Order: sequence, then structure tokens, then C-alpha cells
Amino acid sequence: MTARSAGSRAARGRARGAADTAGPHYEWVVLSNTTLGVLIATINASIMLIALPDIFRGIGIDPLQPGNTSLLLWLITGYLVVTAVLVVTFGRMGDMYGRVRMYNAGFAVFTVFSVLLSVTWMHGTAGALWLILMRVGQGVGGAMLMANSNAIITDAFPADRRGLALGLNQVAGIAGSFMGLVLGGLLAPVEWRMVFLLSVPIGVFGTFWSYRKLHDTGIRRPARLDWWGNLTFAVGLVSVLAGITYGIQPYHGHTMGWTNPWVLSALIGGVVMLVIFGIVETRVAEPMFRMSLFRIRAFTAGNLASLLSGMGRGGLMFILIIWLQGIWLPRRGYGFAETPLWAGIYMLPLTIGFLVAGPISGWLSDRYGARPFATGGMLVAAGSFVLLALLPVDFHYGTFAAILLLNGMGMGLFASPNRAGIMNSLPADQRGVGGGMSTTFQNSALVLSIGVFFSLIVLGLAGSLPHALSSGLVAQGVPAAAADRLSALPPVSVLFASLLGYNPVQTLLGPNVLDQLPASHAAYLTGRGFFPALISEPFAKGLDAAFMFAIAACLVAAVASWLRGGKYVHTDKPTTVGTTDYSCPALRGPESAHRGSVSSDRAAAVPVGTHGLASGAAHSVPPTVGPDAARAGPPGLREDRPHPTRDSALDTYALIVTAHGYRPATYSMMTGGSGRTAAADPAPRTNGQIAGVVRAASPDRPLPGAVIRAVDATGRIVARTTTDRDGRFRLTGLPHRLYAVTRAPGPTTPPDDHGSAGATFHLTLDGMKS
Repeated sequence: MTARSAGSRAARGRARGAADTAGPHYEWVVLSNTTLGVLIATINASIMLIALPDIFRGIGIDPLQPGNTSLLLWLITGYLVVTAVLVVTFGRMGDMYGRVRMYNAGFAVFTVFSVLLSVTWMHGTAGALWLILMRVGQGVGGAMLMANSNAIITDAFPADRRGLALGLNQVAGIAGSFMGLVLGGLLAPVEWRMVFLLSVPIGVFGTFWSYRKLHDTGIRRPARLDWWGNLTFAVGLVSVLAGITYGIQPYHGHTMGWTNPWVLSALIGGVVMLVIFGIVETRVAEPMFRMSLFRIRAFTAGNLASLLSGMGRGGLMFILIIWLQGIWLPRRGYGFAETPLWAGIYMLPLTIGFLVAGPISGWLSDRYGARPFATGGMLVAAGSFVLLALLPVDFHYGTFAAILLLNGMGMGLFASPNRAGIMNSLPADQRGVGGGMSTTFQNSALVLSIGVFFSLIVLGLAGSLPHALSSGLVAQGVPAAAADRLSALPPVSVLFASLLGYNPVQTLLGPNVLDQLPASHAAYLTGRGFFPALISEPFAKGLDAAFMFAIAACLVAAVASWLRGGKYVHTDKPTTVGTTDYSCPALRGPESAHRGSVSSDRAAAVPVGTHGLASGAAHSVPPTVGPDAARAGPPGLREDRPHPTRDSALDTYALIVTAHGYRPATYSMMTGGSGRTAAADPAPRTNGQIAGVVRAASPDRPLPGAVIRAVDATGRIVARTTTDRDGRFRLTGLPHRLYAVTRAPGPTTPPDDHGSAGATFHLTLDGMKS
């Protein structure tokens, strides 16, 4: 009874999945859900940045105390480090166990740790450590979401609409990092726990929605987990990113910690472990990441460009926040406590630029390829950094907003086509791990850019800030000893104070000194004029160096984008359908069976269409179906050659079915150029996808692992998929036309429930003769 009910539930689940994927809007359900997941994951990557002062006040800890600097940095970067390290692992696990399954689990994990963050009851250092640990757990869920979202979209969308879909997802993700600034600034002053509670209802809704509506439509490749690869990669990347995090902290009188033996050991050791990881991946049978993917030029160039653009963009967010909060906003009359929220608001043109340019460039890249838009976007971004470098420190906001809008549009022009180009270049069974590696480059770039930008700014401040600060304080009556003590503080302390919205002089000088000064002098020192004027010139020097680095990074990214080549979608080698030799002894499985049926003589190819049918063969029409349940593709399709689309003139195809130990079978699919079938009976319109089940003729049973290929009239594979454990398949990549399908030679089994939305087309294979 239990087994029967379990089987019934499984059957109902398969039926529900078939009904969901059969709907014409399934791919948009996929896009909206995965975009929600990526959006909430990236919002949480930055939402704490503005909210940190309220969070630290809530748990009763001063983040500017020397011993608490590490807590501050790990709360900012811990989430980023975890997502950067784990996305490859979870992408690989998605390829093995199902991308939707891993994605659903990610939503649930993310939601659970969001709840745990919001119920923090501890205070002091213990409370900060609890928040760091829960942020790490939240980052695990975020990594599961980000690792598999792009692969799920790539599985669901055909190649001619994939750029727009991935572009919308990518732009939402990048925009989320800026939206988090505003949301954190709005929620934290009301109640700091709301910063984390925001994710809970969204996570609960997303978990339930994804569980009910998303279904694995990609190739699942069972394999053993590459433990050595995962271990060496995690240790190596964590060491490098941790070394960068501690490298920007002071060390024994030095303004930064790059001479700290621990930092040097972490950086060097991390690089060595990553080299070992590369060697391991070339030697294990089932690697976590196939290094051979770097032989794909579009993949390598796209990831290099993504890394460099991320380094240019990631540090920009921190620099602009410090610029606005520490200098520009106080000069406009904003109190230091108000500056975090208003800094986020004044940076909105950057997000608007992303939202405008990203979808448009993604849509255009579907037609013209990624190279012109990704390259042009990086050139536009480089130009915007030049304009920012030319701005005076006390700028006019209209000009600043226009430059931010231009920068956002440049980054949006780049992001969508670049991600689509990377995902299109991947084999179907490597999309999860390939997408994860791409996200690793992107997330690692943010941590790297924090190290680079902070270092450049600190170097600019270190040269002139101590003297300017000391002389300015003494001029206002501060005792020389107190002024020298304050001027000797590492410049990074001043940056952190500005970043967190603290009044730097009031915080760093302390009430004991301020109470001894005349009231007018104390008011001036802690007001909105002294510190912004004092820091403007030293900050400008570091700012110029940071912008020069961003310009160089964007220009190199533009070169890498151009070197990706023309419009490209990963293909299997083009195959010609030839005469079938059923007795070929080389037939040892689906692939070899197909190879055995290939002739190098194109003149001997099996005709496709009415000329390839047996006289009087019966016609059977497939019903309207939804996205492919085990889609590979379409491998065999290059976007730089003609391929079947909604307006394709091709009207005949061969359907080749192979399985180990069975004779290959050939079916003919026909559609008229006007959308009417060549068959006598009318056929329902399909959305470019055919569903069915492959069965053995004797004994009658489903055939898992059978390979189905659709071949056009020129003999090239246009779509390919494999059957699941129940022998079922869904084949996509065909025109949105009307079809008649016929066994060649002989009739085929008609579909169940002819014409209904859930019908399946039966294909049969005969056993091999011994």
C-alpha cells in the first residue's frame, strides 16, 4: 500500500511537471523565479554595508576599536568569500544531482539563516561572531542560488532568446548590490533586525514557488564528487581572499598589513593550492571543473573580462560611498548619521543605467552576438571613469549623476551579453559548474577590488593626511599630544569611520579632549566643515590612482571581450545521417550506434521528408508540449550559421533514436513552410518542442538513456536529448510549426490521449540480432 501510494505520488509529480513545462509561459516562470533568487542573494551582499552602524550599536560594540576591525571586515566580506568559494562546488553538484534540486535547497537554506540572523540575542563580541557565522550560512544558500540560476535559465530558453533572459537575470543581480545600500539605509534606523527579516518572507515564497513550479530540464550527469578538487579549491581561494581582507588592516605601525607574515603566507599558500587544484583537476576521472573548458575561447575570454570588469566596478561602490559620506554630503548640510542612506539614494543613477542597458543589450546580443556589446560596454565604462577622475572633489550633482548613469549603462551593456556568451559556450552537461566558475570570478573580483581600491586610497591618504590632520587640530586648540596621537592612526580608520557614517573627528578624538576645548572650536571640529575640507586633498590623490586602475581594468576587459570571437553557441561536431548498418559490430551504445550509422558519403544520406517514407506509412502527430525535460541543447548548433527558428524555411527533419543493444530507428518530421503539415490530418501547433517516450518493442518496456537527435535536411544535428529513467524525453530547438511524424519504414505507435496537452509520442526500438 505504501509503495503503491509512493508510486502514485511520483506519477502525479511527473504529470504535474509535464503540465508545468508544457505551458507556453514556463520559461518566464523560470526567469522570474531565478531572478528573484539572484536578486535577494545580491541584495544581501551589500545590505549590511549601510546598516553596519545600527547593527553594531544594536549588539553593543564599537567597530572602530582596533580589536574589532576584523569583526567589521568579516561581516562585510564573509558572505562574499563564501559565495565565491562554493558556487563552483554547488554548480557541479547541480550537474550531478539536478540543478533545480540544488536551487530549491539554496532558497530554503538562505531563508533559515536569514531567520537565525534576525533572532540574534547575544551582545558584544559573541553577538558579532554569531552574526558572522550566520552570514556564512546565509552565504551557503546564496551560493546554491547563484550557482544554478544561470544554468536553469540556459536549459529553459532556446539560444535565440537566451541572451535577453540571462541579461535580465544578470542585471537584476548586479542592480541588487546597489539596491541593498538603499534598503539597508531605510530599514536599519527603524530596527536593525529588519535588515535580515526582509529576506524571510521573500525566501519562504521563493522556496515554495520554486519547489512547485521549477523542474529539471537539463542533462543530469551522475558522477562521484571530486573531494580533492573541492578541498584544494576551497583552501586556496579562502586563503587568498582572507589574505586580502587582512592585508588592508594596519600591522605593527604600518598603514596596511601587506608585510604581515601571516598575510604573505595566506596569499602565497593560497596561490600554490590553486595551482595544485589545477593539476588535480587534470588527473581525476570526474573533476569538479573540467580545465578543458578553458580551451573554449568564448568561455575563457568572457570570464577574464568578467573578472576585470568586476574589479573595476566592485571597488567603485566603496569609493563612491566614502566620497559621498565623508566629503560631499556633509558639505551639503547632511549630518554624518544621515549620510549612509543618502549616499545610497544619490547613487541610484548607477542602478538605473544597469536596468536600462542590460535587457536591451541582452536582447540585441541574441541577434548579433556578445562581442560588440560587451566590448563597447567596457569602453563606455572606461570613459565614465575618465570623467569621474576629471571631476572636482566638490562636484555638481547633475554632472555626477550623468556620469554615474553612463557608467551603469556601460556596465549593463557589458554584463548581459558577456554572461550569455559564457553560458552559450558551455556543453549542456557542464552548465552548472561552468556557470558556478563564472560566478566565482565575479564574486572574487569584488573582494579583490576592495583590497586594490582600499590600498590605493590609503596610500594616497598616508602621504599627506597625517600632517594635515595634526596641523588642523592644533590650530583649533587641540593639545599637540592628542593631535599627534590622532594623526598617527592608520588612514584606514578614517576611511572606516566615513564608510560607517560616524563623525570621524568626534569618534576618533573622543569626549575627553573635546570637553577641554572652547565650545566654538569643538563645534567646528565636529561639524560638517572641518573634516570634509581636511580630507578632500589627500583623498583626491588616492581617488585618482583608484580611477586609473579602474580605467586600465575596463580597457583590458574590452580587449578580452573582443578576443572572444564571433557569435557562438557550443556545438557537437556536425553529423551527417547516413545509411544504417544494423549488424555493425562496433555498435556498443547510443553514441557508437549513431556513429555506426554515419556515412561519409553525403549522397548516401537518408532522405528526410516524404521521399524518405515507406509507401502508405501512417502519420502520427505530437501534441503541444513544453520545455525539454532532459535537454542537451541544442548541441550541434552554431549561432554563426543558419539554424531553425520560428521563421525558418526548413520544413523537413529526421529524428534518429539510438540505444545500446537496439537497432537505431529513423522517423521523419514534416512541416509546411506556411505552418501546415504535409499530413492529411490537421496537427496542433507546437512551441518548438516534442515530448515522447522511447520503448523497447519486445519485451515492451521504457528505455532509459536512449539518445534522440533531430537532423535537418542538410544532415546537421539541430537538437539532441536523452531519455530519463522512465524512457521519457522532451526535444527542443525546433521551429514553432505544425508537424507530422512518421516511422521510416513502417508505422509508429500513436500517442496517448491524442491531441491533449499531456500526450506523449511513442518511439520504439527493436533489439539487436545476436
